[in-house]
Amino acid sequence: MGRAIMGLAQTHRDLVLGGALERKGSELVGADAGELAGWQDAEGATGRAGVSVSEDPDEALKDVQVAIDFTSPATTLRVAEICAEKKVALLIGTTGFTPVEKAKLLGFADRIPVLLAPNMSLGVNLLFHLTGVAARGLSDFETEITEIHHHHKKDAPSGTAQRLKEVVLENQGRDESNVVYGRSGIGDPRPGDEVGVHALRGGDVVGEHTVFFFGDGERIEITHRATSRSTFASGALAAAKFLAGQKPGVYSMNDVLQIPGS
Repeated sequence: MGRAIMGLAQTHRDLVLGGALERKGSELVGADAGELAGWQDAEGATGRAGVSVSEDPDEALKDVQVAIDFTSPATTLRVAEICAEKKVALLIGTTGFTPVEKAKLLGFADRIPVLLAPNMSLGVNLLFHLTGVAARGLSDFETEITEIHHHHKKDAPSGTAQRLKEVVLENQGRDESNVVYGRSGIGDPRPGDEVGVHALRGGDVVGEHTVFFFGDGERIEITHRATSRSTFASGALAAAKFLAGQKPGVYSMNDVLQIPGS
């Protein structure tokens, strides 16, 4: 994601790459960010960004307006603390936070703008909105959520599927006790208020999410398929441009999309 974001950033005239951060000891430390991202000049030759990859957050975050973080919960929390000290807005694509970690992370929003999104795709975030509309209107329908990702993905269900589940629960007045993750064996018939969540892994699938609403004699399926990681990079850059100059607070991709009621 870092390379995809840096690579796409060069196509935005109103964005400038200010720094690049890697873990300590990474073989990428010291490399030019433009060369890593495959930047090219007008003649097609590999271009340099003039920004070296650093392992020092203080150095990487110097003189920037917005930090974009796709790392791990522990790393994100450390970056968030430094951003709060430097008054740098923080855009977070990291997933897998515990409730305690998420609360701590959002606590920095009293000092800086913070936008936390399990998926930066503009299409996926519209999917969240449409799922909420359908969940409210089809509260008597049975709801199932499926997600498919490549075999390298570590967490399951995905952060996007988890957010879809939360959207359904929030809009139908249900809670985690109504959720079933996968099914096996022989049991009682499916309760009408149950929400099923299922994860599939295989191949090189970038990401596919579907929310099913089953009624008697009909069903509605809302699906988003990502075929390139540039989708997430493009959404991240759109969110970064939105976040620059905002007041401290918690923001969402709904704010970026200007969805009414967000």
